[in-house]
Amino acid sequence: MSTTPAFDMVLFGGTGDLAMRKILPALFEAHRDGTLHPDGRILALGRAAGARDDYLAQVERQSRAHVRVAADDPHWQDFLRRIDFLQLDAEKAEDFRSLAARLRDVPQQRVVVCYLATAPRLFAPICAQLAACGLNHDNVRVVLEKPLGNDLRSSEEINAEVARHFQEQQIYRIDHYLGKESVQNLMAIRFGNVLFEPLWRREWIDHVQITIAEDLGVESRGEFYEKTGALRDMLQNHLLQLLCMVAMEPPASLDADAIRDEKLKVLKALKPMREDDVPRCTVRGQYRAGASGGKPVVGYRQESDVSPNSRTETFVAVRAEIANWRWSGVPFFLRTGKRLADRLAEIVINFRPVPLNLFGMPASLQGVNRMVIRLQPEERISLHFLAKQAGDGMRLQPTSLDLDLLSTSSGRRADAYERLLLDVIRGQLGLFMRRDELTAAWRWVEPILEAWAADTSEPRSYTAGTWGPAASSALLSRDGVAWHEEL
Repeated sequence: MSTTPAFDMVLFGGTGDLAMRKILPALFEAHRDGTLHPDGRILALGRAAGARDDYLAQVERQSRAHVRVAADDPHWQDFLRRIDFLQLDAEKAEDFRSLAARLRDVPQQRVVVCYLATAPRLFAPICAQLAACGLNHDNVRVVLEKPLGNDLRSSEEINAEVARHFQEQQIYRIDHYLGKESVQNLMAIRFGNVLFEPLWRREWIDHVQITIAEDLGVESRGEFYEKTGALRDMLQNHLLQLLCMVAMEPPASLDADAIRDEKLKVLKALKPMREDDVPRCTVRGQYRAGASGGKPVVGYRQESDVSPNSRTETFVAVRAEIANWRWSGVPFFLRTGKRLADRLAEIVINFRPVPLNLFGMPASLQGVNRMVIRLQPEERISLHFLAKQAGDGMRLQPTSLDLDLLSTSSGRRADAYERLLLDVIRGQLGLFMRRDELTAAWRWVEPILEAWAADTSEPRSYTAGTWGPAASSALLSRDGVAWHEEL
């Protein structure tokens, strides 16, 4: 049964990779589930000339593979009937007049979602043109993909331009990690159970690790990655948002602004990075030739569209601290990289050792108490602790309780993009970044960017297929701890 209002999804960049791999498959899954309003329509926009049939043929070639459905499946055929195509150049005003004419008969109560799956430099001109042709009324929502700028100044410029034409409640800055089921479960675990809340503080938590690792290289995105790097691409948004979800105080309600207010407090409480902190608290790395999946792979500088002298980081690790009463003195270690040993995203909450070593445990076992929240590829939560080893005597051994989140519910699990797209159509802002959140994140990252730009040294080299440069392990060892996979 439909749970959304009638809508028009206007998809800028409708012929691009993001639309084909993520957005259209997510909308199809919602369609197949019966969630989308039967009168919901999708209008894909692209610069190249072409008819609707040409576009649907491209969808068949590029998008259907991501939903694993037969071409003659009735759900797929019904979904294709929702889709139309319009040629549009985002820098031509006359094309927007054609778009307005296509939507002219849309009732005011019908939701119009303008998804900007384009380069960020086009966000401001697109929003200006939408406003010029009257497509910024209250029922219009605009979705902005990352990266939203390259630094604090450019981010503020984009946000200011968009804000000239749309109210803040109409702007949806998307971060797909916030739509993951396991991230939502983190909220439920923290704020729906009395069990963990007394332990979720500096008195009982030794340190926190947050990792987003990719085993792939930059693939065909060399030109984009050269201008971006791992810090801008992953840490400034995904990793800091996960940190907020771990560290935030309980919100007064589940209203969007109540949640985002608490996340903002965490970002503002992050200990600022001084110039002399950056070499001590950050590691930047770049992969060299190695092996991935048992096959040889080239180094970053040998990738297509990458400079042979590039100093762009493909790996970053950061030691952060939150200066408030709950977390003061607890280090948060954030890490992300390409061509690492595995593809995973996880949060590891490491608890303090017991105050008295009653059982004569070796040092290696004294820090075994930890909660591992795996976000991908599988979604599960593991609680690691010590129990008695069977047999004579009182010897302890590590064990764990494992919760497979896939097995806890018989209901269908929505993909992150599906959940977020449905929230946009319904007008629910809780899983999207507010402007002041984004500003606070950039403000904290800015000193790192400036220090790295002034540093003429090479990024730390690491072999593809490993867990990054040795300096990453040294970053933790100074606090007497190690990354989760090294334990």
